[in-house]
Amino acid sequence: MGVARLTRRSGLIARAVWDSKYSPRPLLTTQSLVARSKIALSPHHTKPFSTSPSLSCARHQSTSGEPPSIAEPPAKPKNQTQTDIPGADPADRYAAGLRLNKEWAAQTARNQPELFPTLASGQTPQILWIGCSDSRCPETTFLGLQPGDVFVHRNIANILHPGDLSSNAVIEYAVQYLRVNHVVVCGHTCCGGVSAAMGNKNLGILDPWLFPLRQLRERNLELLQSMPAEEASSKLAELNVREGLNIVKQKSVVLNAIRDRGLQLHGLVYDVGSGVLSELDTQDSEEVIRARLTAFQTE
Repeated sequence: MGVARLTRRSGLIARAVWDSKYSPRPLLTTQSLVARSKIALSPHHTKPFSTSPSLSCARHQSTSGEPPSIAEPPAKPKNQTQTDIPGADPADRYAAGLRLNKEWAAQTARNQPELFPTLASGQTPQILWIGCSDSRCPETTFLGLQPGDVFVHRNIANILHPGDLSSNAVIEYAVQYLRVNHVVVCGHTCCGGVSAAMGNKNLGILDPWLFPLRQLRERNLELLQSMPAEEASSKLAELNVREGLNIVKQKSVVLNAIRDRGLQLHGLVYDVGSGVLSELDTQDSEEVIRARLTAFQTE
């Protein structure tokens, strides 16, 4: 065998070894393998705080018995869509979402040809929605509205800290510059943050975030302790919505918008077990309104 032929053959073998050893897997496959390996290697794979459904949520779920094993993922729902991304896990909702996005965009463009060009020119939402980050609470979906209708701020347990820069910036931008007509603070049933605040487990970095909920619990301890656990959690979620609205009403930009153009504020609770929104009675007395204007309204 000639030298040139040997050299060429050696190069092909080396390239084949390199490709088999170092060629990157598709991103989604790699991420799925990493996630699975972490679960398999961790003997204490737990969530930072319990998001176990309360009794009201449990009524809407299967009671077949044992929870699914970590080693054997739960069966894919019948309506789950297969992905067409090579190497992707067919149960991966991110991969499915990318494909479904293209279908949704194409169908929306056919049904509402003016929507995307209008959105590309700017936004004019009528609603500022302050809600929970919970994946079960997609506000635009359960309101039956369209992209561009709702300006959104979401965080764990829909808590409003008076000094929080993020929520303050969202509220001011929505009210002063987008000139929304409605501000909504929405809580929900089966909230993991509320459940955590009703317990006494140390949660690390989550503790300072949940502190306002614990303060509400302290101020209403006698009432909450007189209720069954499920009812007490729902009550704390409601109290949290009312407290959030009070904080929104203390912002001068909101008070000025109420006075000048009739901005409306609303408190809602979303039942994740039924998909139904309930509106709270959040009307204030004239005495409370006068005191608030005196203390908080600036020009």
